[in-house]
Amino acid sequence: MSTTPDRLTAIDGTFLELEDADTAAHMHIGALLVFAERRRRGTPALDEVRSFVDGRLDALPRYRQRLAGLSAGGLGWQRWVPDEHFDVARHIRAATLPAPGGMNELLAWAGEYYSLRLDRSMPLWEVTVVDGLANGRWALATKTHHCLVDGVGSVDAAHLLLDDVREALAAAPTGDGEERGKPGFARRLVPDSLVHGASAALHAATHPVDLARRATALGELLVRDEIQGAPDTSLNQAIGPRRVIRSVTVNFDDVRHVKRTLGGTVNDVLLAAACAGLRDLLVARGEHLPARGIRAMVPMNIRQPDEHGDALGNHINSLFINLPVAEPDPARRYSRIREVTSTVKESALPLGADTLLRLTGIAPPVLHHLIAKSLFAKRLFNVTITNVPGPQVRMTAFGAPLETVWPLVPLATDHAVGVAIISYDGHLCFGINADLDSVPDVDVLVAGIDRGIADLQQLAGAEHPAVTL
Repeated sequence: MSTTPDRLTAIDGTFLELEDADTAAHMHIGALLVFAERRRRGTPALDEVRSFVDGRLDALPRYRQRLAGLSAGGLGWQRWVPDEHFDVARHIRAATLPAPGGMNELLAWAGEYYSLRLDRSMPLWEVTVVDGLANGRWALATKTHHCLVDGVGSVDAAHLLLDDVREALAAAPTGDGEERGKPGFARRLVPDSLVHGASAALHAATHPVDLARRATALGELLVRDEIQGAPDTSLNQAIGPRRVIRSVTVNFDDVRHVKRTLGGTVNDVLLAAACAGLRDLLVARGEHLPARGIRAMVPMNIRQPDEHGDALGNHINSLFINLPVAEPDPARRYSRIREVTSTVKESALPLGADTLLRLTGIAPPVLHHLIAKSLFAKRLFNVTITNVPGPQVRMTAFGAPLETVWPLVPLATDHAVGVAIISYDGHLCFGINADLDSVPDVDVLVAGIDRGIADLQQLAGAEHPAVTL
């Protein structure tokens, strides 16, 4: 496989193939950014936003490129080519919320917005300026295809919109470094592409000791996460094209207090909160709770500290964590999650997942779609839960403070729920993306996450409740 910069990697191409295989699967990521009122200035004018972003696109040249073809697969890998008809106006639009412009109206609009796919004939990103929010507030909704950036990259691209984000991220604490994959994770703004699978596999083959380690790790992964398989649940059924968006916001200091008091990591606390919500959802449905738990795919950043520049793409690996939804006691549930995450991190499973991902790059594009489907099959995992670090200082755009960020993780075939979490300005914001047709009871999940955080705070003696928006 060529290392030509304008050619998609195997993992980048995977997200195109998942869309090609299922018209209900939308492989875009994004975020809803809510801003305070611009005093006496109102919502930024559409032309103002377009001009501002257009002036910064030189930092991200791929945002002016489109795919050479409209579908993945075939005999060659997809390529990025210049869009001869690029017009920033086609990518930045405006929308107005119906009265009274509260959070319910904003989330309802977001559900419709994220239900629509990006147009593959153009560069695969867009931004919508949303006005009509109560109290003079306004929002920016971003949508970027996963083949263009990963979750970290989508946050990195915020420097197109936010003032001085490079300096803010460079100075921001990362919280628990072990959750970020590498020290200084929050400082890297624009990632390089993932190392191409074929060259990586050939490199491994020339190092017998490393090859033996990888072979053992791969075997462990396949036995644990494929032969044993994820349990059957109502979270994994055919999905439709429509989405419903919800959010929960919690105080970062409260989460850190839980971590310090009960042990573990920030990520353990967040996984426990998500586990509580998923448990409540399955219980409310009268569903059998699998004793082994349900399996979460937890993406993990694997960039090196010096990986930055103008290249985008995906540079991620995944851990598979069993969430003990059958455990009713919050303290025991948290203890089990701590044990599971610690065991997985210290095992060969991350190396096995990395090896499997690298080996997929050897397959020719015409066959790679089969691998792509298997990597995101419901037998491998039940739900995606991703945690992305953001700046811990207040950011602004167009003279208005950014109040909150609600992130979005896409839903693959037969996966009805996804949870994305981002830290920002002393808060952790959960973004819940669910299939509208198969998860009409999504608010049970939301309330369960809120209660899960509250239970952990009570165990740790914290005073501040979670805030649902």
